[in-house]
Amino acid sequence: MPHAPEPDKDDLDAIAPPQPVFHVEQALLGALLLDPHRLSDVTGIAADSFSTATHAALYTAISALPPPDPAEHAKNTKWLDRVLATGREQARGLTTSYLHTLVQVCPWPSHAPAYARMVEAEHARRRLLTAAERLVRTVHDVSLPHPVQTVLTETDTLAAVVDDIAVRFPPRAGVLPRTTAPPPPAAPGHTEAVEEEQLLLATATAYPADIDSVRWLLPDDFTLPLHSGLWQCLTALARRHEPIDPVTVLWEAQQRGVLNDGSEPGRVLRLLAEPAGSVEHWGERALQRSLLTTAEHTGRRIQAYAGDPANTPFQLVVGARRALADISAVRTRWQHATGSAPPQRRRPAPTTRAGPPTTTPAHTARAARTTR
Repeated sequence: MPHAPEPDKDDLDAIAPPQPVFHVEQALLGALLLDPHRLSDVTGIAADSFSTATHAALYTAISALPPPDPAEHAKNTKWLDRVLATGREQARGLTTSYLHTLVQVCPWPSHAPAYARMVEAEHARRRLLTAAERLVRTVHDVSLPHPVQTVLTETDTLAAVVDDIAVRFPPRAGVLPRTTAPPPPAAPGHTEAVEEEQLLLATATAYPADIDSVRWLLPDDFTLPLHSGLWQCLTALARRHEPIDPVTVLWEAQQRGVLNDGSEPGRVLRLLAEPAGSVEHWGERALQRSLLTTAEHTGRRIQAYAGDPANTPFQLVVGARRALADISAVRTRWQHATGSAPPQRRRPAPTTRAGPPTTTPAHTARAARTTR
């Protein structure tokens, strides 16, 4: 038989040491092997709460078998043998020596509830990290026929994970994640976004009466500061009912300092003089891109928080909810733009005392606002 080469020292150094939770799981399992009756004190975890398949299989075996008589358990290893046999059904690599190791590394079996709480906290962090990673992947999935709906579904899934963690780890006021949030990502399809925003600005300049139909669009939805500033100029002129054309928008841009970034006036005039399509169409496209970008930033923020083991579940809940609030705000505007807002529940009319009949005629309907 050929001699297997010994692993080099560099190869051994490349193997990452176990994380703290691995040792916590060993201590918990050791406590349950020593004192099986302590399983009734362990709450909030299941087999999938453990970080390795071996630990999960062993916890499943301990939970499935009836606890032994304490006196008998102290005399022989019959119950441990049954645990080993049951655990091997799911983890064939489980050995008798590993069970002995678990028993030996457990400092205090009475601390089993505390160990379980730690395992639960680490599992919560992994769940949140997985949900955030899935959201980011969904944003970049170009094969989706309905990207917004799919992304919003993943956002709801992520929010449900946060709510579930909050039940077991209620957030504490003022406890924020210590991890620095990543910078916002670039909008997907940056070149296409710039071209479509230019068409939006030019079309709004040519048809200013249509600006009011996209009041759900905000300057922050644009990818470039110049475009954001020009949109502010357009909406300001429309709000003041002043003439709108490329020249008046350029002048407003100068007054607001939009051109201080070095933008050439001639280039701005040319940008605003090439309309196409409709304001509402391009506005909806810009808002969709803003929603997807915000969703990615939300996912990456939560991903950064959950990827830092120094953050407690309390901090993760607070940080994740703040991140989710950003996508929720854009989502509300998207629903108004597309008419997809969920129907509001009618509140029951308040109970009032009977009074004399009124003789005041009904108010006449307000005349429809005219547009210029």
